[in-house]
Amino acid sequence: MTTFPTYDELLARPFFFCGIGGSGMLPLAQILAGRGAQVAGSDRSRDQGRTPEKFAALEAQGFTLFPQDGSGITSKDQILVASAAVENTVPEMVRAAELGCMKLTRAELNSILFNTSGAGIAIAGTSGKSTVTGMLGWIMEAAGREPTIMNGAVMKNFVTPDRPIASAVVGGRSIYVSEVDESDGSIALYRPAVGVLLNVSLDHKSMEELRVLFGDYLERSRIAAINADDPEALALLPRAKEVITFGVEQEKAQIGIVPGSIADGPVRQAASVIDRHDGSTHPLVLNMPGRHNLSNALAAIAGAACAGIPVGVAVDALGSFAGLARRFDIVGTSAGGVTVIDDFGHNPEKCAATLRTLKASPGRVIAFFQPHGYGPLKQMGHELAETFARELGLDDITLMCDPVYFGGTVDRSAGTERIVKLIADNGGKAEHIASRDDCGARIVELAQPGDRIVIMGARDDTLTLFARDVLANLA
Repeated sequence: MTTFPTYDELLARPFFFCGIGGSGMLPLAQILAGRGAQVAGSDRSRDQGRTPEKFAALEAQGFTLFPQDGSGITSKDQILVASAAVENTVPEMVRAAELGCMKLTRAELNSILFNTSGAGIAIAGTSGKSTVTGMLGWIMEAAGREPTIMNGAVMKNFVTPDRPIASAVVGGRSIYVSEVDESDGSIALYRPAVGVLLNVSLDHKSMEELRVLFGDYLERSRIAAINADDPEALALLPRAKEVITFGVEQEKAQIGIVPGSIADGPVRQAASVIDRHDGSTHPLVLNMPGRHNLSNALAAIAGAACAGIPVGVAVDALGSFAGLARRFDIVGTSAGGVTVIDDFGHNPEKCAATLRTLKASPGRVIAFFQPHGYGPLKQMGHELAETFARELGLDDITLMCDPVYFGGTVDRSAGTERIVKLIADNGGKAEHIASRDDCGARIVELAQPGDRIVIMGARDDTLTLFARDVLANLA
């Protein structure tokens, strides 16, 4: 069993983050800096000139940034934090090994902060983690609990001019709200006071592996909130010690929706939440579209209830929840009436939720998808193809470029062409265009008044810039 340093031992040492701009690394760097630690870092994207405004914002917040050439590792006292996927040949890894520096993965560091808090509230599942983490964090903030929040996405409620990348909130040590990841197995490191389970579906691991990981997670949680609408999640209920269930459709869920009370809209929705513990009902207005976000709201309400927050307080707080960046984020509408949406959808379930939300309103959909790596594409390509073919209509079209690739030794033999062919074989309409810029030109060429263009993908901050460029070029 690996022995990790204590909280006090951690904060007494300087930190160096390899890949400090990553969605999982940046919030941890912000939390450590907010608690008084000395934090520096490097990032390949910065060296390549990508998203310079993000790194300028980090420097303005006091982070010292270095080229990713090992020059920032100067003392054996430094703790090197790097993703588990970072190769040992990266200069920082080489230099840290030479000096004998302590090395922690992102998940190991987060688990130390989580497990040494007064109460760790974990959000797990294949899809929806970041949204529910933001919702639950906002509920805790509104309830005066001063949470520390570790998220993988920018939470709009917490954005300020001097902190534009609000993927973390530095609160007290008593409440630590964090999404936890099953894709690398690191969910096993966490000991939650409250464990929320949203869903269990194919992503980076097989279903058999996921059932074991999520079942063990529930067993370690003092109390769990489980999605009763998800059969795989519900099947794991016997592994939990104490449970509050939630569900939009499941009429026996303890936190649910009054039948017939849902009012959908293209940008917001309303429903009446019922707490079946006492039969009370609470009107919810959610400034986010899509049935999946209604389920996410119930997950946050149930997780908050596990932490002692009354249902009515949680529902009221969600009325002012502003959402997350890149989660069905409307970039704008052109003068010609074409709307561009930026979205994080990258696995079958996330993509399906986004596409269903789009198809709930009239108008053709042009879906652009950038696979977030060759490995994930090989793992879930068939299911992705089925998703796009099933969820989109005959008038809709999917465009895919080559997978995102920033270097390394990954096997690049399984590309996007195979997925586009599978979409066509399943009755859908799709095109593969290798270059993302060429895809953008094709989107503008195809767009007609009333269309919705959705830009989908993960692990690439420049997708937001791409979405803005598409909107600008529509003019």
